[in-house]
Parts: sequence; C-alpha cells; structure tokens
Amino acid sequence: MKPLSPTDAMFLWLEQRRHPMHVAGLQLYTPPPGAGKDFVKELLEGWRKHTVAQPPFNLRARFRLGHWFWEDDTEFELDYHVRHSALPQPGRIRELLALVSRLHGALMDRTRPLWELNVIEGLADGRIAVYAKVHHAMFDGVAAARMLAAVLSEDPGEERPPLWAQRRQARTPHAETAPTPAPTPSRFEPLLGVLRAGAEIMPGIGSGLWEIVRAAHLHPSDAKPFQAPPTMFNVAISGSRRFAAQSYSLERIKALGKAAGATVNDVTLAVCSGALRRYLQAQNALPDKPLIAMVPVSVRSADHEEGGNHVAMLLANLATHVEDPLARLKLIKESTSAAKERLAKMSRLEQVAHAAAMATPMGPSILTGYARKRPIFNLVISNVPGPKKPLYMNGLPLDEIYPVSIPMDYMALNITIGGYCDQLGFGYTACRRSVPGLQRFLDHTDDSLRELEASLGLDQPAAAAAAAVASAVVPAAVAPDAGGGDGASEEVRE
Repeated sequence: MKPLSPTDAMFLWLEQRRHPMHVAGLQLYTPPPGAGKDFVKELLEGWRKHTVAQPPFNLRARFRLGHWFWEDDTEFELDYHVRHSALPQPGRIRELLALVSRLHGALMDRTRPLWELNVIEGLADGRIAVYAKVHHAMFDGVAAARMLAAVLSEDPGEERPPLWAQRRQARTPHAETAPTPAPTPSRFEPLLGVLRAGAEIMPGIGSGLWEIVRAAHLHPSDAKPFQAPPTMFNVAISGSRRFAAQSYSLERIKALGKAAGATVNDVTLAVCSGALRRYLQAQNALPDKPLIAMVPVSVRSADHEEGGNHVAMLLANLATHVEDPLARLKLIKESTSAAKERLAKMSRLEQVAHAAAMATPMGPSILTGYARKRPIFNLVISNVPGPKKPLYMNGLPLDEIYPVSIPMDYMALNITIGGYCDQLGFGYTACRRSVPGLQRFLDHTDDSLRELEASLGLDQPAAAAAAAVASAVVPAAVAPDAGGGDGASEEVRE
C-alpha cells in the first residue's frame, strides 16, 4: 500500500454528500464520415478488450491506522467504471448537460478506484460526448490534462489504448549522456532523505504560517489569508448545482495582455473580476473591500507523469472595488507579480509546504462556520493549460473541452478556465441556492471582456464579440437529502 500525500488525503477528508470532491471534463467529438448507428457500441467493445487497468486506475482508497492509503483493487470491474448512455430526444445541449449534471452530482464508491467514464450518444448533430470524472485525490488539473493528452493523438490515423490501459513510460537518459552507475545506498540513506526533505519543507511551512499572521501591507494590491470580505459566496452550500460554460478566442485574451503588458493569466483574472463585480452589483451585494481569489499554481515538472496533486497556491487581489477596468487589471497584475516573486524564491517542495501551511486554517474555519464571517479567501479561480494542437481519439476529432469543478462549503462558486487549441473555456460551477441566476455570469463575462477591449482601444469585430463559441447553463443533480429543487424549469442557454 502507498500512503497518500497530505494534500491528496485532504480531498478525501473534506468530501461530504453536499460537496463531492471530484473534478470532471466534458469532451465533444465528431464521428468519422460514414459512421454507422452502431459506431459507439463498436468503439466501446474495442475499449472493453482492455480489461487490465494500469496505475492509478487500478487503485482504491483505504483508510487504515488513521491515514489514507492506495491499494490494488483485486476485484476490479471494468463495466462499473466504463458506461454507455444515450440522450432522450431531441438530443440538444440541454439534454446532454442535464445528464452530465446528474452524473457529476453523485459521489463515487470508495470501495472501488475513484474514476468513471461515460460515453454518451444521441446528440442531434451526431457528435459523441465523453464525460470523465476523477477524484481530486488522484489528479490535479495539470495531471488530468496530461492524462487526456496521453489518450489522444495529433495523428488522426493513430490508435491508442483507452484511458485506464495507458502504460506510463519511464524516462530514459539522453543518448549523449552516458549512464552513471548508481552508488550503493548506505543503511542511513532513507533517514538522510527524510532529513533533507524536512529541511526543505520547514521553511515553506514557516513562510506559509507567516502569511496568515503578518500585517497587511499598505499597498492596495496586497492579498493575504483572512483579508477577504464576507460575500454571498461564502456560505454553507446545498447539494444542488448549476454549471455555466463559455469559450473565447485565445487571441482576444493575448491581444489584451500585449496591450496592457500583462500575462494571459492576469487578463483572465481581470475578466473574472469584472464579471464578479457586475454580478454582485446586480445582487446589491458588492462589498467595499476587494474579493480575494485563491489561484492554484502547478509545481509539477515537465517530465513528471505521476498522478496526485503537485500544486502551490497564490492569493490574488481581484480589485472588485475598483470601477475602472484598467486600474483593476493593474492592481491584479501587481498582486499576482508580488505573490509569484515570493514563490520564485522557494523550491518546489517548499512551495507545496507553503501552500499547505496557508490552507491549514481552512478545515477548522469551515467546520466552525467562522468562514462565513472571515473567509480565508472568497473563491477559487483555476487556469489549466490544455492541448495546443488539434487532437484525435482513434480518428475522432476533439471539438470542445469544458471543465466541471468543485464548489464547497463557504466557497459556493468555483471558476475554472481550460484551454484547447485557440480557445479558452470559462467554466462556472456553483451552488444553485447560494448563487442565483448563474447564467448571468455569461453575459457579465462578455461585458467584462468588451469593457477591457474598449478601455485599451482594441476594436473587436461585431461577429467575434457577439457570442462565445459555446455556452450552457444547467442545474446539477440534487441529492434526495440535499433539500434543493429538481431544476426542471431551469433556463438553458445554447
């Protein structure tokens, strides 16, 4: 058995019926020309020939001696994890996302490996949807994106094994580098390794705790734990969900960054900030102080292919109290630059320890309800890089990717931004009861983007600015004990 890291185990500890701790992705594919009515059935029959799951897809979580471990599932059943669904007529985006919402609202069985894959047919346009969800204890966002890339190919003629059957290749030394014989380890080497790791972790823990107790700087861009004002998002959530998603041209975001001297991440934070400001104003709930976002930062090396979570975090001042969009972007840029400068001085292990220490008060704060009055931060905004070239699944072109993320108690709204080729998809996942009218975020995001472009003198053609590539709003499934409605009358934006 392999013990989970403290970060990975945290997602199992935090999980409850009202807030499952899995992340998911929805992909849409175009079938090849001439695909018959049994195409999906034949695709799945081919996949089901791969009956042996490779790590970590063959591992289940087991609680023992006060800690969580990964162990082999000796009773692995492929049919439980790989499922085939069909939409009711007329097979619109409404029906697809209603199904995805029900799937996303269900907890996974902890006696089995914590992943599920559902292939969905019946869309009116003939496309195929694949909904895959994995527990956050298994993968962080970057690891999930790499997992997707391993299954897909840039070559439409290449066939690869399905998700669970992928073997992870061990790294090999470069041809020009002669292998160096490994020294024989001494009996004290394990102890020395622990001591070296501890020496690297302790400064990160110290700096993370210092972030909690230090006084706030006088600079208006500063962001620290517990500086966030209480908002309508920082409440105990229900079991009901809403999901809204919309894609934008990456070139539009890059043009804004070039004109403002900001990164793509800074611009996306500014777009989210503008949307949040407009939404809260419409609800008469905009606080005088700026909202603070937690932004996960991947510290996974380029050649690191294991699962688990390898993330640090920074806190970003979203400057939602500032009316001028350029001044707002300037403060966001200054806030993220200062946070990244602090992280740059740390090793990867130290950065992870820094993040864990800063998040230490989160559990007690949520359990006691103190997070309602003094949230450690207001929401999570994740920016997950995606594939930069068109990909294919055994010849099927991948058209669209949409992330579906995790709201939780006292963080009723989560924003996840995922990239694919020349598009950025903004995904809003929220508690239905705590964040009413989530579909308005789509309009507010449009307005926020155009506002920035107008302020920077960037002329946007009407056709490009009029709408996003795809958008949808649906309620997620409500557990019988969640106390929410069934969402049958919810508006769907297509």
